[in-house]
Amino acid sequence: MKKKQLIKKKINKEIQRVSNNIIEYEKMAQPISPDDAIGRVSRMDAINNKSVLDAALRKAKIKLEKLLLAQKEINNKNFGLCVRCSCEIPIERLIIIPESKKCVSCS
Repeated sequence: MKKKQLIKKKINKEIQRVSNNIIEYEKMAQPISPDDAIGRVSRMDAINNKSVLDAALRKAKIKLEKLLLAQKEINNKNFGLCVRCSCEIPIERLIIIPESKKCVSCS
C-alpha cells in the first residue's frame, strides 16, 4: 500500500474515532440539574468531572480540526514535509500522528 493511502486510511479512522469521542464527551458533560438530589460532595465531584470532560472535549475538537485539515491537504505536494525545516516527516510519525506538521526534531 502506498504511503499516502496508508496515511489517508489512518486519518479517516482517526476522524471517526475522534468524532465518536466528541459525541460521548458532549453527552457526559451535560450540566447537572440543581433539582437532582445528590450530596454536596457528590456535586463537587460532578463539577470537577465536568471540568475534566470540558477540557477533553476542547482537545478532541482541536484534534478533529487538525485531522480534517490534514485530510484536505494530503494531496498537496508539501504534505508530509516539516513546516519548519522542510525535511520529510517520517511515515511512522504520520501514521501515529497524521495531523503532524513538524518532524520530531522541530517539534
